[in-house]
Amino acid sequence: MNLVSSAMWMVKSGNCSNLSHLRAIVRKAQLDTCQEVAETEVNMGIEIQGRLHAVFETKQVTERFSKREFVVEVSDNPKYPQLVLFQLTGDRVSVLDDYEVGDQVAVDFSLRGREWTSPKGEVKYFNSLDAWKLAKVGAAVGFGDMPPVPDGPPPGFGDEDIPF
Repeated sequence: MNLVSSAMWMVKSGNCSNLSHLRAIVRKAQLDTCQEVAETEVNMGIEIQGRLHAVFETKQVTERFSKREFVVEVSDNPKYPQLVLFQLTGDRVSVLDDYEVGDQVAVDFSLRGREWTSPKGEVKYFNSLDAWKLAKVGAAVGFGDMPPVPDGPPPGFGDEDIPF
């Protein structure tokens, strides 16, 4: 399978939502493998940390496209916190089901921009922050989350002579 076919497969399988972006990566960097495309995509991302401020319901935009938006409060300067809107698309919309407002999160995202011409001929530009990874920050593992400790020695322990 050639690189463009691999990129198309990634889009069709939901592993990537922007085929033209993948094709641009392939052309620009002349990459040899699909893995290198994925690594390049990851390296182009941005990470930000903050507090989950709001989570919205999933919107079915078209028959094949759904998105879910969420807001992260970023407090680089606590006096002027920033409320930043992100979106998850496709299969990733369910990622937010495991999070609650107030959770400290790290968001890996890509900045996207597009041009739109209105019916009146006015050209407008739009940006979106497409999240592709969301993780809780500072979540300590509690003792209740640890696997149980067995009551006795493992099976077969003590059946052999110890060599020392």
